[in-house]
Amino acid sequence: MNDSVQEASTTIKASKRSLVGRVVSAKMKQTVTVLVERQVQHPLYGKYLTRSNKYHAHDESDSIHEGDVVEIIEVRPISRTKTWRVVRVVETAQTI
Repeated sequence: MNDSVQEASTTIKASKRSLVGRVVSAKMKQTVTVLVERQVQHPLYGKYLTRSNKYHAHDESDSIHEGDVVEIIEVRPISRTKTWRVVRVVETAQTI
């Protein structure tokens, strides 16, 4: 009986949320602001609307620049506003 409870608790591990968005600000030390956009269908009219949220994410290497597309995951709170961490750079910004 005790073994089944232990197995159930190990298999029900919460997966961390991950999002992909564009870096809109990299002016802070080890912090980037990531804009995540998503398409939502209007319940009555059916038109697709763009909804967006901004998240502060921790960038340990401080090497990410504005315009880069990054993947972020949810972590324990790092500061008052930072609860996300940059995992990888999906696409680098095009410089002209």
